[in-house]
Amino acid sequence: MAKSHYSFKKRKKEIERKLKQEEKRQRKLDKNSIKPEDELDEPQDEVKSLLT
Repeated sequence: MAKSHYSFKKRKKEIERKLKQEEKRQRKLDKNSIKPEDELDEPQDEVKSLLT
């Protein structure tokens, strides 16, 4: 009877799960880092429009 590759399948599943978590974490970091820059640009534009 052939042996199953349970440990290989389990390890592959764990690696895929960790990659998915890392991608999610990176998206959250990117989202948070972009937001403050956008917020800083908006008030400057408003001030420029008020001055002209």
